[in-house]
Amino acid sequence: MLKDYVKENRTVRGFDQSAKVSTDELMDMIDCARLSSSGMNLQPLKYFIANRDSAAAILQKATKMGGRLPERHLPDAGKEPESYIVILQDPDISTSDTFTNIDLGIAAQSITLAAVEKGYRCCMLGGGYNPEELRDELGIPDKYILKLVIAVGKSAEKIHLVEIENGEDTGYYRDADDVHYVPKRKLQDIIIR
Repeated sequence: MLKDYVKENRTVRGFDQSAKVSTDELMDMIDCARLSSSGMNLQPLKYFIANRDSAAAILQKATKMGGRLPERHLPDAGKEPESYIVILQDPDISTSDTFTNIDLGIAAQSITLAAVEKGYRCCMLGGGYNPEELRDELGIPDKYILKLVIAVGKSAEKIHLVEIENGEDTGYYRDADDVHYVPKRKLQDIIIR
């Protein structure tokens, strides 16, 4: 079942706005991150929830999706996410980028897998915005370091994984019907014996 969730855990850049993610559901996703492993068990990550409010509107305006498809200006109008989880580093707990970034990956995977279990999909946004400006606009205290923004919602997209040969481009792409394709290297091509 976990492998099925991993396969379904695709980044989406278009959301069905008729399906609303509740604050309780977002809290449960964060709880999965909270219960996950943490380097030296320091637990330096904190979370900010924006759910169909002014903070969500700020995030919609400030973030961009689909860096490999810049001509598309994703998300398309009417398919913007309305729920977000912002992951922050608390430097009073840890200033280590190494451990915090490992924790960040673990937390993000836990959140996105929890979202899949609930029938939602996510888009992790590690760039395409100014972290300091975004933190100020959201009213997050200055001491916190913005690490990652995760958009959460019901997918309005069709996404397919495709296996590629060694040396082929790993860039995702869309066809004329707007189906999104995600190239994946073959298992035997990533194993070093």
